[in-house]
Amino acid sequence: MSQPGVEPRVTLYSRAGCHLCAEARVVIEAVCLELGESFSEVDIDTDPALQDRFTDEVPVTFVDGRQHDFWRVDPQRLRAALRA
Repeated sequence: MSQPGVEPRVTLYSRAGCHLCAEARVVIEAVCLELGESFSEVDIDTDPALQDRFTDEVPVTFVDGRQHDFWRVDPQRLRAALRA
């Protein structure tokens, strides 16, 4: 998860009860831990605009403010993005 004073490079947009979100979180946690990065997670159901934007695509992963993946997170692709 995010560390105090450190801006996370990865943002996971998810929703409660989403099995793909849970799978994505596991991959993101492992890759971020391995590379010394942090991530934040946003529940899209707490914001109507996010719900409208991402409702059919969760989980959605952003790296450095740009959309990286949706539905599944490939650990190798995420590592490459974080090393770039």
